[in-house]
Amino acid sequence: MLNEIVLNIFFFAILLYSIIIHEVAHGYVALWLGDTTAKYAGRLDLNPMKHIDPVGSVLVPLIMYYSFGFAFGWAKPVPYNPYNLRDQKWGPALVALGGPASNISIALIAAFIAKLIPITILAKEDIIGAFKIAVYSNASFADRWANIADVIAQSFGNIFFFLMIAIIFWNIILAFFNLIPIPPLDGSKILYSILDLKIETVAMLEQFGFIALLAIVLLFGGFLGMFISFFINLFFSMTI
Repeated sequence: MLNEIVLNIFFFAILLYSIIIHEVAHGYVALWLGDTTAKYAGRLDLNPMKHIDPVGSVLVPLIMYYSFGFAFGWAKPVPYNPYNLRDQKWGPALVALGGPASNISIALIAAFIAKLIPITILAKEDIIGAFKIAVYSNASFADRWANIADVIAQSFGNIFFFLMIAIIFWNIILAFFNLIPIPPLDGSKILYSILDLKIETVAMLEQFGFIALLAIVLLFGGFLGMFISFFINLFFSMTI
């Protein structure tokens, strides 16, 4: 059981840091576009204590993962002032895109590294299969994670490959879920710039967006899971 608990700690530690990198990326894009708010607030670093939101970084991801088989989360938002951006029309969209772009970049790097890990294709397929069982199966915690613990215990290469797979898994979820164009997700800011919405319209959408998001997750969680799983499997295939 100890091995399974250790694996879960690493599994959710990867999620936590992926969320933090996502938020810090917003701040760096804002800085690149002329806004120094995040820089002077001391939020452009990876110190977890500056970013962790007990609800969004821990509670919500855990509940969603064990309820729906996938999860998203958030850290304390990195502050920025959109009126300081050099590009007033597309700047907010670029800042919003910075988060998902960072996650996709991390997933691509992890897939590239996993591809180079010198273990057999059969071993990689076994680890991916065991990982999917651990993540998606309805079996007990011990049964799901004991299986992958046995598979990856065979070599350091197997353990390292598992870590790359976990990095891909969480970062793809964060990237593509956040691209959904519903407030408060990043995709909504991109949509605002494309449609050039009035401030009053944006304010109304922001007010009710979270309720709409919860309704969509509850009503269409299965569809969202299939949509995100498509991209997860696509990136997994890059590792073989």
